[in-house]
Amino acid sequence: MGIKRYIATRAITMFAVLMITLLITISLVGSNMDLILKQGVTFQVRSEISENPGIAESFASVDEFEKYVQDQIEQKISNLGLNEPWYSPQRIGITMYKILILDFGNATFLISDSGSSDVKDIILEKLPKTILLFTSATIIISLIGILLGAVSANKVGRAIDKVTSTFAIISSSFPVWWIGMLMIFVFAFTYQIFPARATPEISSSEPGYIGALLYHMALPLITIVLIGFGSWAYLVRNFMVGITQEDFIAAKKSIGISQKKIIFSHAIKNAAPPIITVLALSLSGSLGGAIITEAVFDWPGMGRLYFEAISVMDLPVIIAATYILTLFFLISILVADLLYGYFDPRVRTGT
Repeated sequence: MGIKRYIATRAITMFAVLMITLLITISLVGSNMDLILKQGVTFQVRSEISENPGIAESFASVDEFEKYVQDQIEQKISNLGLNEPWYSPQRIGITMYKILILDFGNATFLISDSGSSDVKDIILEKLPKTILLFTSATIIISLIGILLGAVSANKVGRAIDKVTSTFAIISSSFPVWWIGMLMIFVFAFTYQIFPARATPEISSSEPGYIGALLYHMALPLITIVLIGFGSWAYLVRNFMVGITQEDFIAAKKSIGISQKKIIFSHAIKNAAPPIITVLALSLSGSLGGAIITEAVFDWPGMGRLYFEAISVMDLPVIIAATYILTLFFLISILVADLLYGYFDPRVRTGT
C-alpha cells in the first residue's frame, strides 16, 4: 500500500470516528441542550424587551403584553430552527456542521478570563495552558524514562534495574490526587517554596504573566514527572529486554560488539516504533488535561474546564471540549501510525 493511499484511508477512517463521536455526544445531551437553548432564547427576548420600556407601556393589559412576548419568543425559536425536535435530521445536521466549523455558540454559565461567553474563546484560552503543562511533562517523562529504561535493560537483574522496577510499581500504585495533595502540603504549606494554587493571581495582560505562569506550573509539573517517569522507564526496559532476545542481537554479540553498544545503538532503535506510539498517545491523552490533576492544583487548563463544565452542566462547553480533544487524539494516532511506518518499513509494505 502506497503512503498516499495509506494516509487517505486513515484520514477517512478517523473522520468517520470523529463524526460518530459527535453524533453520540449530541444524542446523549440533545434533549437537555434543546431545553437550555430555548431557555436562552426566552431570556434574551425578555432582556431585549425590558431594555425598551416603551414596548410594555404600549399594551393595555398584562395579558396582551405577555402574549406579545410569547409570540416574539416563538418567532425567534422558529427562526433558529428550534421548533423542530433535537433528533430531527435537519437539527442534527446543522449542529454537527456548526461544530465542524468550530462554531460552538455561547456557554451557558462559564466565561473566559476576558469576560467572553463564546465557547471558542474559552477553549482557546484554556487549551494552550494544558498543552504547556502536560506536553512539557510528557516530554520530560519520556526522556528520563527512555534513558533510565535503556540503562536498566543494559543491567538486567542488577541494583539499578531492581530499583527502577520497584519505583515504577510504587509510583503507579498511588493516585495522582493523593500525591498532588501531599506535594502541596509539603512544598506549598510546610516549606512554602511553591504556591498552593497553580493559577497566577495576576491578569494575563500584565507583563509578568508568563513568568508567573511558569512559576505556578512548577509544582504540578514536578508531580506529574515524579509519578510518570518510573512507569515509562519500566515500559522501555521491557521493550528493550524483549528485543535483546532476538536473533540479530545474538549475532551482534557473537561478533564481539559490546552489550552497551548493542543496547544504545541497536536495541533502542528497534524499540523505537512502540515507544513512539506510546509517546504519541500519551501526548494526545495529556491534552485532555487530567481532570483530577488540574482540579487539585487549580491549573487553568482543559481539565479544570471540563470539571467546571460538568459541575454546572454547561453543555456547549462539554460538547466543544469533547470535539477538540477527540480531534487531537485522532491526529496523534495518525502521526503515531506514520512514525511507526517510518521506523518499521514492514508496516509501509504490509509485510
